[in-house]
Amino acid sequence: GLRGGHVVMLGAGNDDEARAALAAFPGGFHVGGGITPRTAKAWLDAGASHVIVTSYVFRDGRLDWQKLDELTAAVGSPGRLVLDLSCRRQPDGRYLVVTDRWQRRTDLEVSLETLRDLGAHCAEFLVHGVDVEGTRVGVDDDLVRLLGDCAAQGGVPPITYAGGAKTLEDLDRVYALGRGRVDLTIGSALDIFGGDVPYADVVRWHRRAVSDGTTRDGAVTVEEAGPS
Repeated sequence: GLRGGHVVMLGAGNDDEARAALAAFPGGFHVGGGITPRTAKAWLDAGASHVIVTSYVFRDGRLDWQKLDELTAAVGSPGRLVLDLSCRRQPDGRYLVVTDRWQRRTDLEVSLETLRDLGAHCAEFLVHGVDVEGTRVGVDDDLVRLLGDCAAQGGVPPITYAGGAKTLEDLDRVYALGRGRVDLTIGSALDIFGGDVPYADVVRWHRRAVSDGTTRDGAVTVEEAGPS
């Protein structure tokens, strides 16, 4: 299997399913969806290795550092927190973070400065390319390239990209465009979720890459999202 997969609760009514997934693979999943300081520790205690957070740490379209500090205190360490910086491309070419089910644009740009500033407050970044997420039209090349360039300059925790993957070749594409420094999560394209990419082939690709030393364990993950 693949460790570090994402269980994302989109809306109410998914708690039981999420807890069942965490119990089936203790320490193997990150969990996200409505995470707050009040609920974060309970999800870690339920078996999640990390909690994924986006909307809670923003207020009125701006990053709220106090809320981020509150969340970090609730989980006990930045090492168990994943910051979701899912973003949309703007007409000027910048990528701005979007929150609230990707309906609200913030003023936070995905950039080297942002990733370095936030890097001390989390274990990892999760970045959905919202323009292609769930479409199976191919990855957002420019976003993957941007993330790889930022990671290559150092001072940035691991980055996982999500969005648009449709074939096994997209794993190689993200590796190349991301300069070997951007991980990939894949969801709807997998056969286990009704897609065309065999999950077993993804596992084999990952094991081979880890064995060759070309990527780290956890560089490819699976994302399962509950209904909104």
